[in-house]
Amino acid sequence: MWELLKKKRTIVAAGFAFAVALVIYSYNLKQREHTNAFEGMILTISSPLMAVISDSNRFLRSFWDDYIKLVSTGKENHALRESVRQLNVRVIESQDALLENERLKKLLALKSSLKGYSVAAAVIGEESAPWFRSIVINRGSVDGLAEGMPVLATSGVVGRVVKVAAGSSRVLLLTDHASSISAMIQRSRARGVLKGKGGGSCSLEFTVREDDVKVGDIVTTSGVGGLFQKGRVLGEVTMVRKGEYGMFQTIDVRPAVNTYNLEEVLVLLQNIE
Repeated sequence: MWELLKKKRTIVAAGFAFAVALVIYSYNLKQREHTNAFEGMILTISSPLMAVISDSNRFLRSFWDDYIKLVSTGKENHALRESVRQLNVRVIESQDALLENERLKKLLALKSSLKGYSVAAAVIGEESAPWFRSIVINRGSVDGLAEGMPVLATSGVVGRVVKVAAGSSRVLLLTDHASSISAMIQRSRARGVLKGKGGGSCSLEFTVREDDVKVGDIVTTSGVGGLFQKGRVLGEVTMVRKGEYGMFQTIDVRPAVNTYNLEEVLVLLQNIE
């Protein structure tokens, strides 16, 4: 330490003398109104240094203030982005709840229009294969469900219950190859059997050539067999073809219910024609 002071003694002495001069100068400023020659010299020498120090202080103070503002702005932006994200989530949830409320209102209106007892159920799963397609609902034997009960949606017939567990059931869709429902043309009362063709479509079979069937006709349940109440919508005729031979027409039907977008259904617990 002393060795370093010895080497820098000239610089140290000059700095010490300058500091003493500043102290004397500051003291004299308080005591007198007029500056002498020595004080003027000190003021002349120290003014540039003081200006540099003052500018440096202003720069550092401005830099620090800008840094604090930048950090604060970053935090505010992050908080705003998080608020916007949460608001978007709430808007989506509100829209979904509103749509669900509308669907349930329609389902309640359907329930009120039906004869007999029925229970609402939510679709909780589906099973799809090239030869059949079915859905799973969250109601079962504890809710009074049994095999063979018809299943409806607000737009029309969905299918029928084929398997029942305590808290869930499997529903065979009307578009499945194994499905067949006694049907008729609403306008002309022509009868037939609606058969599933797979792939979301059906055909009306066993309708004789002489029956009046046109594209756009509505197909409904006929009530024959007692499974489905009479007059429930099955679908719409999309194609009619009468061949040169044979006694039946070829009729394609688009189901009224989009079975790929089902969320809620109604199961009829008691059938009354």
